[in-house]
Amino acid sequence: MNAKELEVVSFLKTPDTQFIIPIYQRNYDWGRKECSDLFKDIIDVVEQDRSSHFIGSIVFIYEGLGSSREVRELVIIDGQQRLTSLSILLVALYRFALESGQGRLADRIYKSYLCNEYVEEERYKLKLKQTDKNALAFEAILWGEEDKLEGYTKVLENYRYFRSLVHAENLQLIEQGIKRLIFVEIALERGKDDPQRIFESLNSTGLDLSQSDLIRNYILMDLEPKEQGRVYKRVWYPIEENARDWGTEKSMVSAFIRDYLTLKNKAIPNKSKVYQTFKEKYQDKKGEEYWNDLEQIKSLSYHYHSFINPRAERDKDIRQELEYINQLEVHVVYPFLLQLFEDKDNGVISKSDLIAILQFLQAYVWRRFIVGLPTSVLNKIFMVLYAEVDSEDYVNSIYLSILRKKGAGRFPLDAELQQALRDRDLYNITARKRDYLFEKLENYNNREFVDTSDERISVEHIFPQKPSEAWREELSEEEIDAFERRYLHTIGNLTLSGNNGALGNKTFRAKKEMNIQGKEQGYQYSRLWLNKYLSSLAAWDLRAYHERTALITARFLKIWPYPEVELNEELLEPEMNIFEASMPKNKKLAYFIFEGEKLVEHKFTQMYLYVLRQLYQKDAALLLSQPARLKVSERAEDFRAPQLLVGSYFVETNLDSNKKFVILKRLLPSFGLEDALAIKYGEEEALEEKTAARKKDRFFMRKKYWTQLLPQIKDTTLFQRVSPSKDHWLSCGAGTTSVYYSLIMTKDHARIELSIIGAEKAKNKKLFKKLFGQKEEIEEVFGEALVWQELPDNKMSRIRFDLEGVSLGREEDWPKANRFFVEYIPRMEKAFYPYLKGRGGKG
Repeated sequence: MNAKELEVVSFLKTPDTQFIIPIYQRNYDWGRKECSDLFKDIIDVVEQDRSSHFIGSIVFIYEGLGSSREVRELVIIDGQQRLTSLSILLVALYRFALESGQGRLADRIYKSYLCNEYVEEERYKLKLKQTDKNALAFEAILWGEEDKLEGYTKVLENYRYFRSLVHAENLQLIEQGIKRLIFVEIALERGKDDPQRIFESLNSTGLDLSQSDLIRNYILMDLEPKEQGRVYKRVWYPIEENARDWGTEKSMVSAFIRDYLTLKNKAIPNKSKVYQTFKEKYQDKKGEEYWNDLEQIKSLSYHYHSFINPRAERDKDIRQELEYINQLEVHVVYPFLLQLFEDKDNGVISKSDLIAILQFLQAYVWRRFIVGLPTSVLNKIFMVLYAEVDSEDYVNSIYLSILRKKGAGRFPLDAELQQALRDRDLYNITARKRDYLFEKLENYNNREFVDTSDERISVEHIFPQKPSEAWREELSEEEIDAFERRYLHTIGNLTLSGNNGALGNKTFRAKKEMNIQGKEQGYQYSRLWLNKYLSSLAAWDLRAYHERTALITARFLKIWPYPEVELNEELLEPEMNIFEASMPKNKKLAYFIFEGEKLVEHKFTQMYLYVLRQLYQKDAALLLSQPARLKVSERAEDFRAPQLLVGSYFVETNLDSNKKFVILKRLLPSFGLEDALAIKYGEEEALEEKTAARKKDRFFMRKKYWTQLLPQIKDTTLFQRVSPSKDHWLSCGAGTTSVYYSLIMTKDHARIELSIIGAEKAKNKKLFKKLFGQKEEIEEVFGEALVWQELPDNKMSRIRFDLEGVSLGREEDWPKANRFFVEYIPRMEKAFYPYLKGRGGKG
């Protein structure tokens, strides 16, 4: 690595040199403020008669002395924002000189700073080489063709800003100022220096790099240039485009990756630690699992695109629900929605199921808002919600999971809503939530949709905010006081009107009958449902208010209903968070749930050890550094009843249940896992009966089945690294990106499946058709006929082989199912291997 101080103009004037902004670099995103600061610094250094002004460092990689290219390529890994902005300013100077008849000045700027005059290959002509739309925009402003550009770009926006600042009086001043700019040039040699480590070091010093910039860099930097281009184009660029907010033109990639990691890790990374969490998860960047996951991230980004830009969703019914969720500003639901929408695309659930779930989630969030429950608990509820989905009973399992929440996480009952709607101020809430409320209320079961967001329609107080004397004469003092103090901003006293300004604080009768110049402004002429009851009234008093509140409440409970789900006895008294549960002394444990994983266990000691081991896996150093909360030692003799925790570490187990509870409650907050552990007590006299029932629980049975099956699969490397789960399926990579083998066991059949689940439907279908073209050869090697399902309406395709008449719930069927899997999964791998090999890896 070589570092030296240098004048900017000397760097830019270096002959036969090209400054390459690599595809893994952050986007060019300097705005008006940064450009204004740069321009001011350039002017100030001359006006204040200073010899120089330092603008920071520019770090680049060069090929070393052995390069045989026509030009010297410097790959910029830090400083591209400054370098690009200076080049745009120089284009503005060049264009001004050209348009004002100063040909010699224009020629000097162009040949010195903007192009390599004598190189032969056209691709080396421009000194600054950018990627994607920035390259097109830079060339357009240079050649005066910016009117041909489509879409938004910071390059064009900043060029127009600089061009507006340049005039005849300050042209020489700007040139002099640029000549006084200096920077530190840091040159790295490929093969000798570690650009990734230096890039991270620069970021740690406080330079403004987003988490997504660092992730993009991590994915692309150490690939060969040709491979960088392929992976960028096929994987990263679609992610960046999908995770862009159309309204603000803001990149949401960091937020999207954070939601993805939340879904996968069942833990929410700190906003400033998204890159670090991603890097820790994907330390091995060469394996099939890594490239499969990148493809899945790309696939999920298409759904995220619709979440942040609902109008991009093609299906009008789904688009409507996404717009409602957007209005509720409940972004914490995104991690769950990512996999939910992926399942819909892959045919796991139907469109109607998807819409039912979206409406259920709205009811959950909106009811909670109405009754005033805290939103802080929702992060962790949605973080683990997908882990509680039972794909054989998809919709109901989601309903039941939410309905089991108690305390701050509960789904409010109808009685709570009835009380809240009498008292809750629903006028002084955010405009988006208010629009959501009135749009849903007004349009429920309406044949003709009413756009309540129309600026001509506004919220009207029936009893006005500033009542006239006429109001005070019509109502008693008690009623006036009740309206003013309690009911003024509640839903019973609010309606919609296209004549809010005209109605004002007039009496109720005047508001009802108003018909100035035949324009029918009054309630009695309104076609809105919200005004239908008002049109039948002679007066607005407390009796009328309560009747209207009851009507609206009844409608509210139909729009945002409590789901019709049969709750068994266990669900009526669900598990409780450990911080809400009573102390366990003299109680029996029925089961516990840790981070969404339910474990049937009756001994508190086993739960205690399980949670401690999970905490150790998460952060061993943190667990071992809290001796005041938990004593851990490598010496067994330090304890009365030592229990091996993990590795060589022991803990004490000669503690009563209360003490174990206290220790866990002290440890969990330090890991950010206050909501991760829930327990269910069992009644002692019924414990034996409940235990027998739980053994038939399908989640328990699934994990038990996979646990005994996996060690028996011998003649293949497939599923060697797969752990038993509570799902009715297990999957592993097939050696090709986005192609998986799955073992499936249900209540009536066993199945082996090859699934093609890439991000792009067209590519999935192309691969399926290629395999189908070899159907005879594949089935000859396999030895049996396979079921080939292209599934043209879904994103995925699959090829399967079934064994009917075996059931997960009948343990006597398990040996037969075991023989099926053990025999046929190696056969399937052998049959498909020749047509899948060589298709894995990057892109």
